[in-house]
Amino acid sequence: MNYWLIIAGMVIVTYSVRLSVIVLLGDTAMPPAIQRALRFVPPAALSAIIFPAILLPDGSLDLSPGNERLLAGIIAAVVAWRSQSAVIAIAVGMVALWVLLSI
Repeated sequence: MNYWLIIAGMVIVTYSVRLSVIVLLGDTAMPPAIQRALRFVPPAALSAIIFPAILLPDGSLDLSPGNERLLAGIIAAVVAWRSQSAVIAIAVGMVALWVLLSI
């Protein structure tokens, strides 16, 4: 029961923060500098999630060729660069990780 209360609390806080920005700003236009800065938020957040999982698989820095997550990440990065598609890069990266982990 405590977990459900925690999840409900997180939903309320997250929704409140997002709704407050919408209510406070309404129809006002954001300055171009803020719009440019906000374009970097999704890649920064994604990097903060992905890079620790790739580079620190066991809690310590692992840049060796034996790090399957690093190899799959490199493959996914090359596919993303060449295809310009995040969905294809994620799919190829996951398949590469599954294959590397099964070897």
